[in-house]
Amino acid sequence: MEAPLQMEMVELVPNGKHSEGLRPVSTPMAGNERVEGPRRSCVEGEGFLQKRPSKEPHFTDFEGKTSFGMSVFNLSNAIMGSGILGLAYAMANTGIILFLFLLTAVALLSSYSIHLLLKSSGVVGIRAYEQLGYRAFGTPGKLAAALAITLQNIGAMSSYLYIVKSELPLVIQTFLNLEEPTSDWYMNGNYLVILVSVTIILPLALMRQLGYLGYSSGFSLSCMVFFLVAVIYKKFQVPCPLPSNLANITSNFSLVEVVKEETTLLGDSVVPAFCTPNYFTLNIQTAYTIPIMAFAFVCHPEVLPIYTELKDPSKRKMQRISNLSIAVMYVMYFLAALFGYLTFYDGVESELLHTYSKVDTFDVLILCVRVAVLTAVTLTVPIVLFPVRRAIQQMLFQNQEFSWLRHALIATGLLTCINLLVIFAPNILGIFGIIGATSAPCLIFIFPAVFYFRIMPTEKEPAKSTPKVLALCFAVLGFLLMTMSLSFIIIDWVSGTSRHGGNH
Repeated sequence: MEAPLQMEMVELVPNGKHSEGLRPVSTPMAGNERVEGPRRSCVEGEGFLQKRPSKEPHFTDFEGKTSFGMSVFNLSNAIMGSGILGLAYAMANTGIILFLFLLTAVALLSSYSIHLLLKSSGVVGIRAYEQLGYRAFGTPGKLAAALAITLQNIGAMSSYLYIVKSELPLVIQTFLNLEEPTSDWYMNGNYLVILVSVTIILPLALMRQLGYLGYSSGFSLSCMVFFLVAVIYKKFQVPCPLPSNLANITSNFSLVEVVKEETTLLGDSVVPAFCTPNYFTLNIQTAYTIPIMAFAFVCHPEVLPIYTELKDPSKRKMQRISNLSIAVMYVMYFLAALFGYLTFYDGVESELLHTYSKVDTFDVLILCVRVAVLTAVTLTVPIVLFPVRRAIQQMLFQNQEFSWLRHALIATGLLTCINLLVIFAPNILGIFGIIGATSAPCLIFIFPAVFYFRIMPTEKEPAKSTPKVLALCFAVLGFLLMTMSLSFIIIDWVSGTSRHGGNH
């Protein structure tokens, strides 16, 4: 028996990320009861029109106003995140050719999974990822999708706060003109991440609405573009190999002159070994590559809300938007990984931006990039926290009235858990690895395929039809990738051979 279709009022925001959790979910119960439409004016976006009981909801029930170009920007913004900081490390452990092959494969598979999502949503007219799970498998499907999205967002928040832990002490060190970090509390990343969480993130997370949402999201994407430009520029400024005494050199000295002196001491035979790129590499760290890439390409929970906001929507048009957004991010990811790797080669850390502290602590450009990225990730954490809180309310407190106490306790509890994870995590690689090997394959590979298989009517596509067989193969591929990545990561942890991305 087909699971009942549940209507959900999801508010859309200008950047296309649905800000779930701002209002309780209303479910139509019986004949005369109705779902209340959004009455108040919302600075973040517009609510959906109320569902007409006489017909199933379709995307045409809501008149989208977002242009093609803005939709590409919105989806690109949903894709782009902290994952870009780990891609140079992934290239160092695969080689340029293997990295390019894997990045291309993950990008193409992401595009195909969006195709499956759009076809499934076109059949039932559902505009939320979790509701596709509900339509396909009932409550278990909805809970599984909500759990995967929650884990993905917790991973994203953890990676953002790890960047705060890693980069903020370096910013303070530069502003205080200190050549070496001190033991003062304000130079300790663990104390700083708690301070930022309590004084900035928690007050924003306690708000019922986030009016700055659209501005912050656009700013985040701009910061990552700025980061990419800086990485490309620095490739031609940073010498190779890095001289051993660079830690004591300020920006008043020429790095190129210093490295020439160091090179003559090292000898011509040693330098090529340090400064030669690898094209194909396999080691235990290669297991982190696909999870890092999967983590970097997850945008699937945002696809349907962006589709709903699209002006004159069609599956073909939304697929073109998805393909173009993925292509733009693909180019940015490859350039950031390539130039980051060619700057430090095997010396690159799992968080690329932190690697530049080896070069020059007082570099003004890198300081500006650090400040911009820190501001962006700090403002993004409350945004990502909202759908997580909503998912928890859906699972534990469904159909209950809004409560400020519950609202505050969930936010505080989430931030406490994420802070503990960040404080005790040895490096950002573990966060990228675990989340990229669990929730990301579910959201990209497994769920879109099995939802499509269940939702697409057998009258249109029999179980043995080519599209459904391909979808099942896609789900199996996702499961194999998840199992393989997790196995290698666990082996790496047990063997203790993990190369830490910096000791803080």
